[in-house]
Amino acid sequence: MSRGGRHAYAALSVLAAGALVLTGCSKGGSSSGDNDKKDNANAKRQQASIKFGNAADSTGPAAPVPGAKSGGTMEVLQRDSYAHLDPGQIYVSDEGSLAQLIHRGLTGYKATSDDGSKHEVVGDLATDSGTTTDGGKTWKYTLKDGIKFQDGTPITSKDVRQTFERLFASFINQGPSYIQQWLADTAGADYRKLLKDGPYTGKHLPDSILETPDDKTVVFHFKKPHADLPYALAMAGYAVVQAKGDTKTKYDRAPVATGPYKVQSFKSGKSMVLVKNTNWDPKTDPIRHQYVDQFNFTFNQQYEASTKALLADSGADQTGVSFNNQVDAGNLSKVLADPKLKSRTVAGFQPYVGQMNINMSKPELKDIKIRQAIAYALPVTPFVRAYGGSAAMEVAGGLISPTVSGYDPSFDPYGKKKKPAGDPAKAKKLLQEAGKVGMKLTFGYINTPEGQQYSTAMAAGLKKAGFDVQRQEIPAETYYDQVSKLNNAYDIFHTAWGADWPSSSTVLPPLYDGRLIADGAQNYSQVNDPHVNSEIDRINTITDPVKAAAAWETLDKYLLTKVVNEVPTGYYKQVQIAGSKVGGLVYDDVIGGIDPRRLYVK
Repeated sequence: MSRGGRHAYAALSVLAAGALVLTGCSKGGSSSGDNDKKDNANAKRQQASIKFGNAADSTGPAAPVPGAKSGGTMEVLQRDSYAHLDPGQIYVSDEGSLAQLIHRGLTGYKATSDDGSKHEVVGDLATDSGTTTDGGKTWKYTLKDGIKFQDGTPITSKDVRQTFERLFASFINQGPSYIQQWLADTAGADYRKLLKDGPYTGKHLPDSILETPDDKTVVFHFKKPHADLPYALAMAGYAVVQAKGDTKTKYDRAPVATGPYKVQSFKSGKSMVLVKNTNWDPKTDPIRHQYVDQFNFTFNQQYEASTKALLADSGADQTGVSFNNQVDAGNLSKVLADPKLKSRTVAGFQPYVGQMNINMSKPELKDIKIRQAIAYALPVTPFVRAYGGSAAMEVAGGLISPTVSGYDPSFDPYGKKKKPAGDPAKAKKLLQEAGKVGMKLTFGYINTPEGQQYSTAMAAGLKKAGFDVQRQEIPAETYYDQVSKLNNAYDIFHTAWGADWPSSSTVLPPLYDGRLIADGAQNYSQVNDPHVNSEIDRINTITDPVKAAAAWETLDKYLLTKVVNEVPTGYYKQVQIAGSKVGGLVYDDVIGGIDPRRLYVK
């Protein structure tokens, strides 16, 4: 599977730098989360795999939010201004949250529970989540009746064609590239050759690739099966763009809305106002609501500042919320300890899983017993503690996040959930059997305060098992450049990865496909296992998402028990707070934060 993610350089230390993150990408830090039994139990909830919905599932309006009423203005305190409003340029989490209100795609995620924990992929602008009769090579979509842009013009297949053809133009360079690569049947940036300048010179994709036989019908033709197309189409990066209103680079500032809200004003770096889109018809939308009259955004609100304002809960801040800011590290324990404050918070998992990579390209690490010794010896407590403790992350067992279909909460091959401090005795025995007591290990770590802290304690744990650990500092700004080099100097180093959608197809293939080993690629441990490679190809053709999830989970277990190329460290979490007059406050697993579509003013 082609990779759609990129490194989130800015997210190397989220608690320290407070950075927003890209999904489908690497991450080195953590976010904050709740730690009581109820929230930890949420880890179990994605076992029920996400299904692809039919026409009945895809019919609007969305189920009403309990107790919701219409009217009122909501204040939204955001740290970062939006760099992109053009769907084709949207990949980061904050822009993705905003997109839930202003953009619609062929498919989308419908919450099937009031707590934001259960979902299905349904038709959004399309009548269902898609039909394939040849195992995922050909996918057909039919557009719904009554769907319109904010100016009242109907949305047709011509707009869908424009949406996908423009993604090949060079100015679209920030969004996901999965579907472009699938259509071109190529990896990397080579896909642009298929339609070099997009549709702007009068050229189009042939019908053998993208077919629009009438105003209502869209057919995607791929050379290989892509069973995950309904998931991919639900990404904000593939939301529909109006053909006649496509102003190319200017669309990034003034997009034509399809969702329940439209942009009334946007002063980059300062403010934004969203108002109701009167041409949005709830009967066509099974996903969104339009309870709030107006959203007033204020940017440059750091986590500490937004937390302080929402804690004070006075004036306009009583109807205040942040779609993405989390409770800052300094206030987190105070908020969670006070039942009154905690009642105004929501918490949940993010799509990120941390892992300590064991560099399989090193001849001295070829013996599986040595890798097993590292796995058992490595303490993960220092890593969790460095990023805020159990409120910020949960100790990880496997490589699949609690937000991803097929996650198994009982899987814990190295006993980290029971013994997060490691098992040096078991590790030492393995090292003795390998005849390598005193073996040197070079531990590359990031030069942030957290990196210093966790690497020192983790190194001490490895030393207890009989390793001679040499810590080596790597600058934060070039960290992922360094660790993704083929001939890097490090035996072990930490990375983290987030799924682009709730399927392991956006996790295991980019990280463990041996055919993707290259300078700058994401197979950081450089594992090249024939069984892993062939299983990736096989599972990628399974069109039933529930069966695919089970197969990915089996592969996760194979990697950690038979290959032993990584040690999972933590499942990342976060806590968010809102004013006392904000209703419909829910943490949505797929969005990875507050669900703006359910909000109302009490």
